[in-house]
Amino acid sequence: MPPRRSAAQAAQQAQIAPSPVKTKFPTARIKRIMQADEEVGKVAQQTPIAVGKALELFMVALVSKSADVAKEKNSKRVTAQMLKHVVESDDQWDFLREIVGKVENEEKAGKAGKAKAESESEEEVLPEKKKAKVGRKKRA
Repeated sequence: MPPRRSAAQAAQQAQIAPSPVKTKFPTARIKRIMQADEEVGKVAQQTPIAVGKALELFMVALVSKSADVAKEKNSKRVTAQMLKHVVESDDQWDFLREIVGKVENEEKAGKAGKAKAESESEEEVLPEKKKAKVGRKKRA
């Protein structure tokens, strides 16, 4: 028979909510990345699991806030500009500002996207040339 739990322990377990995502980060890869640093020695078995869970929570928070921005703009897709907006609007994400600084603003991206779409439509109209077969010719 298992030991009885105190009321405090039961309440503590009730507070832990399951993850809203079904994906898990591979612990072996996390461990390999951590050990790639020369300053990191041995890694405890639970460390990559904890780091993976932290990555999940980080991803859920960032994507959820970006999805809220997408809903405000009546969009069904989360774009890089929306992620940039979330990072720049909240000090919690200030460590990502250098990375999102490389993303173009919406006005620039809109113009570039239209030009790209026009060039793609031109390519669709042009007939494709048959490619020459590469390889050895058969002997007669």
